[in-house]
Amino acid sequence: MIDAHIHADTRPYEDFEKMAIAGIEKTITCAHDPLPMKVSTVTLEHIQRLLKVDTQRAKENGIKLYVTAGIHPRSIPRDYKNVIENLPQILENKRIVAIGEIGIEKGTQVEIKVLKEQLELADRLKIPVIIHTPRKNKKKMTKILLQVIEGHIDTSRVLIDHINTEIIKEVIEHESMLGLTIQPGKITPFEAIMIMREYGIDKFMLNSDISSAPSDPLSVPKTVHKMRLEGFNDSEILRVSSKNAEKFFKI
Repeated sequence: MIDAHIHADTRPYEDFEKMAIAGIEKTITCAHDPLPMKVSTVTLEHIQRLLKVDTQRAKENGIKLYVTAGIHPRSIPRDYKNVIENLPQILENKRIVAIGEIGIEKGTQVEIKVLKEQLELADRLKIPVIIHTPRKNKKKMTKILLQVIEGHIDTSRVLIDHINTEIIKEVIEHESMLGLTIQPGKITPFEAIMIMREYGIDKFMLNSDISSAPSDPLSVPKTVHKMRLEGFNDSEILRVSSKNAEKFFKI
């Protein structure tokens, strides 16, 4: 299995062992907002920590950890352009598979500007992006996101994450891949299964988004278990728990 979106820097060493025992072989940790990212130095050091410290912690427990780098909408430094200027060099690291997680939280002009610049960079470098959709005003913010995405990047390189029943109809016809985050306050395994029953499995990949918020490092294997009990076949389960992520991130 692949957990397609975590925040490794917020989790204890033992979580990686649990994930490996449960069958997770690869996972992707995203840049986010663990600290007030008031200046670009903090953001850049955060990305380096993911690359140097957390990949090693995962490796010691038998998990291959990949990284995404970028500016989270909740942590835009006042000198954010310095991060964007450094991203092309950072993205040369073979452990980095996407720009992310990026997106909008409140829909401010600064958020939209930073998102556009990162989308354009990803499009120029032909690298995937992971797009964050917020918990609050989710439908309204998703509509803004879709408008921003169009015209700034090849949408086949986009993963729109944290999909739920509120926004599924807004995004299902979009060319982008879609992330199902099994986490308290987002969706349950049952809700993920209901979405996949209605819309199929081709566009989806599972993730836990484990972070400092309430979350479960085993939510992907638990969802896989429930899918099996609900009659999904091995091929379908493999697609959403591994193959779709492998293809999208080229891992």
